[in-house]
Amino acid sequence: MQPAIALSTSTFSTASRVFEHRARQYRRLFRASLFGSFGIPALFLTAMGVGLGGYVDRTPDAVLAGVSYLQFLAPGLLAASVMQTGSFEATFPILGGLQWNRIFHAMAATPLGARDVALGNIAWITVRLTLVATIFALVIAVYGATRSWLIVFAVPVAVLTGLAFATPIMAFTATQRTPDRFAQIFRFGVTPLFLFSGTFFPIESLPTFLQPIAWLSPLWHGVAVTRALMLGTIGDAPLLALVHVAILIAIATAGGLLAIRTIHARLEKG
Repeated sequence: MQPAIALSTSTFSTASRVFEHRARQYRRLFRASLFGSFGIPALFLTAMGVGLGGYVDRTPDAVLAGVSYLQFLAPGLLAASVMQTGSFEATFPILGGLQWNRIFHAMAATPLGARDVALGNIAWITVRLTLVATIFALVIAVYGATRSWLIVFAVPVAVLTGLAFATPIMAFTATQRTPDRFAQIFRFGVTPLFLFSGTFFPIESLPTFLQPIAWLSPLWHGVAVTRALMLGTIGDAPLLALVHVAILIAIATAGGLLAIRTIHARLEKG
């Protein structure tokens, strides 16, 4: 007889067991993730911000308002890099625990419940994103690509942006039994948003009919706030920044609640 899958209220103690499992996994595998998490963003910052930026800065653009291209690009890359890490962490590791090694089913056979599995994974992803965002922010500071000390607040905003992608994707992952559809998520979701959410150029440069599509992207909201913080312009429109943050919180929260439900349903089905 299969054990009942609990959907009881999680406590810090119970969810932390799942968090500890993910942390131990990462301790064994972290070397393989270093280049993807930190190396590639640094290469983008160098190639696009310093290399291409040298040509862009020779012809000042009114849209950039006197900001160097490196300073314009860095906040976008910060938010986008965290988005990509969060999206990955919510796909293969979650599917592995539910399908390949079924470690989450083993957890559910203990006093841990589905909510513990979901919240423990979300907590781990949050820490993972914080690590990526903090190190990349330090790289940005070394490059001199920030104009304000408010970059310290850009880190949690970038983490929130990553969670706005990670939690809905985790909810989707819990409904899958193979990774076949993950390629579609990255090919038709993550990558286009990376390119067209204000990371590399202002969305005002897009055709007018495409701009509302960019507004729907969680990444655009994250980029807008991180850029305002790092350029020191957050005081020009503080209420708008709060709206951006509220939207990110709403998406991340809704995704988290949905992830709890889909993981519970998946653990019940076996």
